[in-house]
Amino acid sequence: MIEAGTDRKWLPLYEALASDVRLSIIEHLAEQPMNVKDIATALGLSSAIVTMHVRKLETAGLVETKMVRKDGGTHKMCTLAEQSISIQLPRKTDNSLKYHETFVPIGHYSECEVHPTCGIATAVRMIGQFDDPRYFMEPQRMHAGILWFGHGYLDYKLPNYLLPGQRPRMVEITLELGSEAPGFREHWPSDISFELNGKPLGIWTSPGDYGSQRGRYSPDWWPEFVNQYGLLKLISVQEDGTFIDGQKISDCTIGNIELDRNLWSFRIGVKADAVHRGGLTLYGNGFGNYSQDIKFKVYYD
Repeated sequence: MIEAGTDRKWLPLYEALASDVRLSIIEHLAEQPMNVKDIATALGLSSAIVTMHVRKLETAGLVETKMVRKDGGTHKMCTLAEQSISIQLPRKTDNSLKYHETFVPIGHYSECEVHPTCGIATAVRMIGQFDDPRYFMEPQRMHAGILWFGHGYLDYKLPNYLLPGQRPRMVEITLELGSEAPGFREHWPSDISFELNGKPLGIWTSPGDYGSQRGRYSPDWWPEFVNQYGLLKLISVQEDGTFIDGQKISDCTIGNIELDRNLWSFRIGVKADAVHRGGLTLYGNGFGNYSQDIKFKVYYD
């Protein structure tokens, strides 16, 4: 999945989509891989014209091509490189608000309950064995860059840096995550739940466990055709409810959460009785498409 924005680096992507011919090529490749000649025949165009359009789709990262020997000749086979695109638009922020920002490594949880399939790894090696929950309390977990489990939860503790007189107005939590399927499955829904200081924030249904192409930051030793990257999600607890990427998921407000305690607790997991119990994969530093820890941002006035 491509997660684009308004940064000018995404212009080739938007330009590639701004063509009826190129959209038709994407529709044909969604059915099956095709060579340039077959695409040209299907669209009633010359191979030279189709080659030009395919090149633009390649530049945008939407199509992959490779030369294949077939039927006694060499063909340029085209396949779709992505299955979906998400566009994040800029949002207006209140510049009068100050904020505290904290980055928490994904392995820095203080409590957990995980059930297989499960595993945990740093950027250089696996920690322990696959499907053995005991290794989730191995001290080396503090350096984890990826972890996954079938159902259960992780509980993170973080300090409250608000001072007397500083009134919290909004809490933002940014993290890269997805489902957990054996190997990988791009359609593998999972109901991932979030809590802050014991208050349920809501549930987000992850579409799948992505592994058809390598994550941008996946280390060289990490095997192919397993969970490679997730989706970057922004959870925002505001005065009128809790939102994920601008979509409301619950009526839990900033006033419902006890934010005057010294330590805050953030819990993420998949419940055993979830409608879609498709597991959880969490990506941190050195893995996935973003290589970042969990980011907490507390706005106050």
